[in-house]
Amino acid sequence: MKRLLLDQGLPRSCVALLTRAGWDVIHISEIGMSRADDVEILQRARAEARICVTLDADFHSLLATSGERGPSVIRIRKEGLDGTTLAALLQDIWGGIEDALKGGAMVTVTDRSVRVRRLPFVRS
Repeated sequence: MKRLLLDQGLPRSCVALLTRAGWDVIHISEIGMSRADDVEILQRARAEARICVTLDADFHSLLATSGERGPSVIRIRKEGLDGTTLAALLQDIWGGIEDALKGGAMVTVTDRSVRVRRLPFVRS
């Protein structure tokens, strides 16, 4: 099952679109976490075995320095996405990142690429 937690700044309308497609998606505003800090959001995603989707680079920084294996985070580096475009984007990239997400990964999505870094992050 595709279980996502959408961060503030991402369109809430994406939840309904992905739910209709069979995904289990919640937006942090739906669970009273609109003002939660990044650590709290990561803890919630970890506790519920959800993948966090965000626009915020801080999530990757927190994971990289924590040594944790999760939760997996997808960082979208495209601003101004509406719900339909975000839902389509996630569905389009899912097949290429799903295995990495299951094992713990930081994924960055830009206009040109999808970059995956496995967790825990270790500098070489």
